[in-house]
Amino acid sequence: MTKLFKMLKNNDGATAIEYGLIAALIAVAAIGAMGAIGDGLDTTFNEVAAEL
Repeated sequence: MTKLFKMLKNNDGATAIEYGLIAALIAVAAIGAMGAIGDGLDTTFNEVAAEL
């Protein structure tokens, strides 16, 4: 019974999974932001190239 209670109280695996999920969400947000910035830069460079 003692081993069972120790195993139920062990949160190391859950904490690692939570950190992994947080890192994945940050990565998804960063990819989305970089995509939006990239589109804006592409438009700006195309306008500058057209003016030249």
